[in-house]
Amino acid sequence: MRQPIRQNLRIRRRQAIYVIPSLFTTGNLFCGLFAIIAAFNGNYLKAAIAILVALIFDVLDGQTARLTKTSSQFGIEYDSLADVVSFGLAPAMLAYAWALHAHGVLGLAVVFAFVGCGALRLARYNVHAGTGDNRYFTGLPIPGAASVVASLMIFDHHILQLGQTVKPVAVLVVTFVLAFLMVSTIKYHKFPSLRFHAGEGFLYLVWGVLGIMLIAAMPEIALFALFAGYAASGVVMLLFGLVRPASRRAALQNSLSPTPLPPGEREK
Repeated sequence: MRQPIRQNLRIRRRQAIYVIPSLFTTGNLFCGLFAIIAAFNGNYLKAAIAILVALIFDVLDGQTARLTKTSSQFGIEYDSLADVVSFGLAPAMLAYAWALHAHGVLGLAVVFAFVGCGALRLARYNVHAGTGDNRYFTGLPIPGAASVVASLMIFDHHILQLGQTVKPVAVLVVTFVLAFLMVSTIKYHKFPSLRFHAGEGFLYLVWGVLGIMLIAAMPEIALFALFAGYAASGVVMLLFGLVRPASRRAALQNSLSPTPLPPGEREK
């Protein structure tokens, strides 16, 4: 009698563990819906904060599934659907209601480009999951693009305070560039893939503590700098990768070319 009871308990525990990542995904979806409603009602700051909270739920979802080894096809599809709402529709609604409505049809077209490119980015990721290079994302992840929009709104609300003539243009350009980066083939580092050498743990711990202190002291500036820096990192690394082979080829050609002799040596 005890053996079947223990087996049933194990099965129930396993089922409960499988539910945990989906609960975080549901929290992600709720934050996305809240952000859309808040943006619709003109509460842009609450909408931006809700998008960033959805990002936290999205990270917890993935980390929990990996730690508990409960990844499933259902979880992948559910997570993608939640991401379309929280990181596609929600930031697009925020950007349009906050600034892009001033452009009329052009603003609507850019918003659609952001949502469409985000959905294409998620579909491409699901199709190629497990087949590409695990160290990199291909294209800017949609949570990163959404976080740039949300942190830009918070940064402008507290620090920049752009005028009604500058803000629509700036947000239009940023939103369009983010849409392009999502469907591009530019490589972006995955944070779990970063490997630290032995003996450097203390140094990275210090940098981590300083980063947390900076975010706590100046969250409006630090969050925007963090997300915008990550969005720009892929472009910077791409340009650096294009320049470095050219410099290597030039150095190789210089090393292979014969060194001209001085005039006196030529006469001898």
